[in-house]
Amino acid sequence: MPKYIYTAKSYDGQTKGGEAVAQDEKNLAQQLRSEGFLVTSISLVKEEDTNSVSVKFMDRFNTVPLKEKMVFARNLSVMVASGLTVSRAINNLALQTENKVFKKVLLDIFEEVQGGKSLSDSMAKYPNVFGELFVNMVRVGETAGNLDEVLKIVAVQLEKEHDLKSKVKGAMIYPGVILTVMIVIGYIMLTFVLPKLMGVFKDMNAELPVMTRMIVNLSDMLRNNGLLTGILFVIFVLFMQWFLRQPSGKKVLSWVSIKFPIFSPLVKQMNCARFARIYSSLLKSGVGSVESLKIISRTLTNYYYQKVLLDSVDDIQKGVSLSKILSEHSDIFPVLVSQIVQVGEETGKTETVLLQLAEFYEDEVDQITKNMSAIIEPLLMVVIGAAVGFFAIAMLQPMYSMMDTIK
Repeated sequence: MPKYIYTAKSYDGQTKGGEAVAQDEKNLAQQLRSEGFLVTSISLVKEEDTNSVSVKFMDRFNTVPLKEKMVFARNLSVMVASGLTVSRAINNLALQTENKVFKKVLLDIFEEVQGGKSLSDSMAKYPNVFGELFVNMVRVGETAGNLDEVLKIVAVQLEKEHDLKSKVKGAMIYPGVILTVMIVIGYIMLTFVLPKLMGVFKDMNAELPVMTRMIVNLSDMLRNNGLLTGILFVIFVLFMQWFLRQPSGKKVLSWVSIKFPIFSPLVKQMNCARFARIYSSLLKSGVGSVESLKIISRTLTNYYYQKVLLDSVDDIQKGVSLSKILSEHSDIFPVLVSQIVQVGEETGKTETVLLQLAEFYEDEVDQITKNMSAIIEPLLMVVIGAAVGFFAIAMLQPMYSMMDTIK
């Protein structure tokens, strides 16, 4: 029988929603009416072949945005604090969200929590939606009985994460758009404009300089082997995507990101900001320092930061302080980080000083992205000017040669 997602209201105003199996929409409406509910919306759930390659491919694009999870955590915190049960709060939020993937996930969590499963265990079924950090903090909140407070911390953590990513993306959008436009214009010039000019040069039997021959060869390659070039480009992009998901690829990308002078400061500041805020959030939620470092090592994406934090677990269990470990890796953790952590260890206020450290580095990231935008714009102008100048000279040289021949 087909499956439906529905929302319904009782005569006293209570809202209910979820998934149900019925012969048809009319039959489902009758079932709900017999329970004292009137249907407000109903839609058929399309059955998908989960083994299908095409479905798996499309699922990569069906993601839950970070902002959606941030709003969810904040709203769930408010609802739980106001006295709503977790299951009812989850159900309400499922009905409110417009993201179809997230709605389906929340309705499944609602059913599991209704069946007696814990919220954290239900969330753990969806690691691509709720990361390990989210799940572990919720689990601690459930154990300690302060779920609403922990969810507030999670919401702030996700909000700062969203802000950091937005700032970096914002700094990259302008150069990305300019480079894309340059490539498109260059392709049009090489495949449509240049061949017409070449016809003129051929008619005049003009001798082509080296620069012009280079552009002509590139134009011929694009026109005569356009399909092959396109296929090779797609293969290259897919290969790079695959390679960067492999351990060796991640290691290479991590090395480049912390060694390349333009991006290195931004990458280090971002990782330090994330380390400090996540560590502070986990400690504040009641997660132990060793478990916190394990979670952070799996949350950060840079291989070298992951390795340092994961290796530090054994040393900390042997009695070595975290500040000492971080001070031995000053190439990726600035001296300020180890000093602040040491202050926290000595005063017993680690979570507080880490939060201050996170705010400092977040401000630094903000400043770096602004500076990058200011630097990239003139650099792009120079690159565009050089490309246009090279093309102009390559086209003008044969013309001057022809004029000299005529004279």
